[in-house]
Amino acid sequence: MAYDLQDLLKAMVDNGGSDLHLHVGVPPCLRIAGKIIQVQGEALTPADTAAMAKTIMPPMQAERLERDGGCDFGFMHGTEGRRFRANVFRSQGSHGLVLRLITNKLYTIDQLRLPNTIKSLLGRSGGLILVACPTGFGKSTTLAAMIDWINNNENGHVITLEEPIEFIHEPKKCVISQREVLTDVPSFAEGIRAALRQDPDVILVGEMRDLETISAAVTAAETGHLVLASLHTTGAGRTVDRIIDAFPDNAREQIRTQLAASLAAIISQVLLKTKDGRRVAAFEIMVRTDGIAAKIRDKKTYQIASDIETGVSRGMRTLDSDLITLYKQGEIEESEILTYCQDIEAMKARLKLHRGTVN
Repeated sequence: MAYDLQDLLKAMVDNGGSDLHLHVGVPPCLRIAGKIIQVQGEALTPADTAAMAKTIMPPMQAERLERDGGCDFGFMHGTEGRRFRANVFRSQGSHGLVLRLITNKLYTIDQLRLPNTIKSLLGRSGGLILVACPTGFGKSTTLAAMIDWINNNENGHVITLEEPIEFIHEPKKCVISQREVLTDVPSFAEGIRAALRQDPDVILVGEMRDLETISAAVTAAETGHLVLASLHTTGAGRTVDRIIDAFPDNAREQIRTQLAASLAAIISQVLLKTKDGRRVAAFEIMVRTDGIAAKIRDKKTYQIASDIETGVSRGMRTLDSDLITLYKQGEIEESEILTYCQDIEAMKARLKLHRGTVN
């Protein structure tokens, strides 16, 4: 093997990288400040990637790789005990690997710029709080910050269901049980059902990826448990639609009624590059109101955006307004705004007006 995996992981850490890519036919690649950069050296061979995968992959995950063509897991590596999240997959008959550094640094809700309204929701005894964004946009960090706030401010039993476990939470005011899917429990749905027999106050569902998991999570939220979960969607309205569309036609009226009653908030986020090369999140925050609940029941989720625009006093904000806030604070460039905004023409007009005001 031309490369040593520990040396590559150390190079990623030393250079401030977030991910290590190992693909046949090209040298190892690091993602640094959002960009993929190749390591100088020879292209990886099928034997290289297979050998590196073997050094870190648990036997159960190796079986899953052969059966399903891919697997996810967490692992410790190196003398400093750093934790990584791994995805190993088959590609054209060979192995590919993407390894992400888990920083273990827990950000606070205030550091993430989430409103105090979220703290009040985290203190409630039931309901569903969703974090919605594409992969790699920071939802694990946001969920970890919310669990950490609960751990510091509430008394209770927190159960997390993750694939893999990323942030390790030490018990403070709460008892915390962290369970890894496919290692400690066979699936998210089974983990939720089991959690209901383990006297939980809070259940974290790492990903609501299928009908069975969504149904179990909503039921748990209805029955007096605070459920925090993530979805690979963007925007409050689209997130609600994604949940409803997962159900067959004859069950959609019921899930609309359940969501209208149990949904507490939707946090939709994007991760942006700052002017000085850091990363900062911008958020759309939807907090349930009677009006929003009615729109969910009446199939008018497309109107939720207008409720968010007028809900500032309740801690709500639109993504575009948050982007403008970061821009006015000097954190991000116009190019980042125009890449991630929801209404590009309206945003161009707002930016032009701001420039005129500044000048």
